[in-house]
Amino acid sequence: MPPKRQIPTVRLRRLAAELRRLRGASELTREDVTERTGINTVTLYRIETARVRPQRRTLLALLDLYEVHASHRDEVLALLQGAKEQGWLRPYHSELPEQYTAYISFESEAWEVRNYESLFIPGVLQTGDYARAVIKGTLPMATVEAVEQRVQARVERKAVLAKKEPLRVWAIMDEAALHRTVGGPKVMREQMEHLAQVTGEPHVTLQVIPFSAGAHAGMPGSFVLMGFADKEDPELVYLDSMAGDLFLEAEIDVRRYGVMFDNLRAQALSPDDTLRLITTLASEMR
Repeated sequence: MPPKRQIPTVRLRRLAAELRRLRGASELTREDVTERTGINTVTLYRIETARVRPQRRTLLALLDLYEVHASHRDEVLALLQGAKEQGWLRPYHSELPEQYTAYISFESEAWEVRNYESLFIPGVLQTGDYARAVIKGTLPMATVEAVEQRVQARVERKAVLAKKEPLRVWAIMDEAALHRTVGGPKVMREQMEHLAQVTGEPHVTLQVIPFSAGAHAGMPGSFVLMGFADKEDPELVYLDSMAGDLFLEAEIDVRRYGVMFDNLRAQALSPDDTLRLITTLASEMR
């Protein structure tokens, strides 16, 4: 039986980063750590990249080797305990692609997301029928069960907008996403009406880049920037493409996509003009 898949969490990611930092401060290579502790080099790599959650005895061995003082040791052990918490992930999510379940986990813990989409309505703002049409169209070989699992996951993701401290969403779309009739006129009309409704929420900002803007920085593809309430948790970039999903953590990448998002925001219609456009298109579809 294959081992149970470890779903990344914000705390697991922070724990991995801290262990990398402690090893670096001790001026030890992974091979040095293996020699002194017996921890397999591959296992250490997986721990330091948040691919697995370390066992408590393994973590204690590392903290001993790095000569971590008592107060800081307690903080690191607390991260280990918190790393088990996986937000609102459901049991059936284990059937979803690994990177997508990782995205769901991070999104559930994020404080804000800045999302640019070139062809789709942003996932967290999609209706169930729109999501179903998108998934069927983009995954023509998927089984009915697989489609419904993804639809359910996408619909459940909207719960982050109804939390006591709701996720702050700033979404920008190319106008093309509004004109592509996904699922037929009725589905698109309901999707437009849903967008018009959610943009009235104080934690949701929606902008559209009009066709008249011409070429813009977002044309190469969609991306999501995630920010977390605790400043100890650095921002994260998520890319979804035909070549596969990818998370970027390097400061230079986060900064580059942040500048790109600001550029797109400047080229987009204002939130009020965006609402007027969406309302007009919804009316035309009636």
